[in-house]
Amino acid sequence: MTMPPSPAHSQPGRTPHGSPIDTDGPRIPLYSAEFSSDPHGTYRKMRERYGSLVPVELAPGVPATLVIGYYTAVRILNDPDHFPADPRTWEQDIPADCPLLPMMQWRPNAMRNSGAEHVRYRQANIAGLDGVDQYGLHDIVAQIGIPLINSFCADGSADLVRQYALPLAFRVLNAMLGCPAELAQQAATSLRAIVEGGAGAENGNKTLADALTKLILLKRAEPGDDVTTRIMQHSAELSNTEMVYQLSTLYGAGIEPQQNLIVNTLLLILTDERFGGSVLGGSLSTRDALDEVLFNDPPMANFCISFPKQPILIDDFWLPAHQPVLISMTACNTDPSIGSDQYAGNRAHLAFAGGPHRCPASSLAYLIAQDAIDQLLDALPEMRLALPPGELTWRPGPFHRAMTSLPVVFPKSPPLPLA
Repeated sequence: MTMPPSPAHSQPGRTPHGSPIDTDGPRIPLYSAEFSSDPHGTYRKMRERYGSLVPVELAPGVPATLVIGYYTAVRILNDPDHFPADPRTWEQDIPADCPLLPMMQWRPNAMRNSGAEHVRYRQANIAGLDGVDQYGLHDIVAQIGIPLINSFCADGSADLVRQYALPLAFRVLNAMLGCPAELAQQAATSLRAIVEGGAGAENGNKTLADALTKLILLKRAEPGDDVTTRIMQHSAELSNTEMVYQLSTLYGAGIEPQQNLIVNTLLLILTDERFGGSVLGGSLSTRDALDEVLFNDPPMANFCISFPKQPILIDDFWLPAHQPVLISMTACNTDPSIGSDQYAGNRAHLAFAGGPHRCPASSLAYLIAQDAIDQLLDALPEMRLALPPGELTWRPGPFHRAMTSLPVVFPKSPPLPLA
């Protein structure tokens, strides 16, 4: 990727008199197709040029700082007092039609709050998720995954994004939330509009809120053994409005990133001889492949957004007040300073964030992805890519690491028996 021209001093933010970073300088666009096609190459160039803090643009006219140093990221993630997650001051200067607003604006949820409100929302969410029966979840993944495999196993080809990973992640989450099919479909359509941004994002927010309000009213009338009911019954006593935002966060975190984790791991297994032979042969587990993906190609590449309340000096650089600071989980995980090339069993990655905002569903994400992948590989062990790896494409966007499609071919197979 072409880097911007050299600024007057080699690293933006470093000034001789300690003044805040110059936000008008050249920035690296994270929304371009060029970035999505070779993010690792771009991160290397960033590191050579800027060090641990990089001036970037999330969308045209939306500046931010990207953290690509592992230890710097850990410091920021564990310092919510100086790096709070509340974006309300930042929002005041952002146009209402900004395509990133639906992903970044303030909401009454754990992701976009700090302090006591963050704790209140987070504890309710943890109570909802901790009640998931992980043994029962194995069965749910099988009950959803096998019919999906049966829908294409006799064809000899499939797109594993559209025909497997996306519907599986979506349906498993709906089962956990106790969401009926018709409301789930409305939520799916809305989320896709939000994630893709553009003109449909605002309408996507509205239709998602409508679907989730209907789900909440249903669960108030008919409580169940599900995440929605447990959050609702928590001592935090969340209002219907607050419940909508907790559930929308779970949809955002439980579908797109889960889909990407499954697909990115399948891509590694299908293209890397260390895994392709070893996973199917039994010497390496699917979990080992998952660990490597969570280091090198995590499903959310750049996220964990915070908004400093005042200019702050970090790593000899001044960061401006109220401008987004993003953690590049991918770049931090591959930071040469941590020197990690042993991934199996290594949980030092930041793919699930860290500090008080660390993802509370990481164990569930591992379980769902591992079961989904094992199920597919067991059913279609001779599966291979339908295209050369260099012809596969990635969806542009500043936050995710998401394949456009993952086409595969395999010998035509009879349907699997249903449990």
